Amino acid sequence: MNGTAGAAADSTSGSSLAGVSPGRQQPAPLLRRVLLQGRYEALAMLRNGEQLILAVVLPLLALVGLTVTPFLDGLGSSRVNVAVPGILALCAMSTAFTGQGIATGFDRRYGVLRFLSTTPLGRGGLIAGKVLSVMAVLCLQIAVVSAVAAALGWRPEAAGWLPGLVLLFLGAAAFTSLGLLVAGTVRPEATLAITNLLWILLGAMGGIVIPADRLPAAAQSVVHFLPSGALGESLRTAFLGGALNGGAAIILVLWTAIAGAAAIRWFKWN
Repeated sequence: MNGTAGAAADSTSGSSLAGVSPGRQQPAPLLRRVLLQGRYEALAMLRNGEQLILAVVLPLLALVGLTVTPFLDGLGSSRVNVAVPGILALCAMSTAFTGQGIATGFDRRYGVLRFLSTTPLGRGGLIAGKVLSVMAVLCLQIAVVSAVAAALGWRPEAAGWLPGLVLLFLGAAAFTSLGLLVAGTVRPEATLAITNLLWILLGAMGGIVIPADRLPAAAQSVVHFLPSGALGESLRTAFLGGALNGGAAIILVLWTAIAGAAAIRWFKWN
């Protein structure tokens, strides 16, 4: 809480306008407030051992497991080429949805969010700062997973990097909004249960790691409309075929817009 207080205080007291007396200091510009909050959130995640396990260790274990087993055979030129897009999508969901959801839920419980509600940061600034922190951590995840995958023989389509990264960050924004919606509307204990349960269900049956073609028939018609299925499928299209999956991109945009608006509207500070 002290670190959050320092970030919020710096955003107001460290940037007073020229010519304004200390007793009448003005809030820092919105961009600076968001950047300060994003920096704090990112450092807090990187210093948390449990968060690092969820964000890096588990996805890497899943990558190795899918690479050494025949489960993905026949879906691409190699197992690792098929596995990596789903693992990158899993990284985004782990950090943006589960990690941010749990952290925000317990920030509410311990009064951190109530303190932030008294600062110029505001609901929109808080959500923007959290999205920014997720993007920063996701960059680290991409670097680590890509290095390990390259050692395992990953050879993505060069043309797929641009659409793949855009869709990956769009998916992270959607999952961050969903995580904040859950964390801002239910009790912290319920947030812990909901985010972990959905992480397991979406990871196993949501089309994020395992392509829809390998899921039960009843699930195949549904997963394409989930943020997990849209993100996983769009990344596989990008890195395996070097193309943009327009339908999946639209679904991610809709999830981001709807969940973001709902989080801003119903987010509770305490």
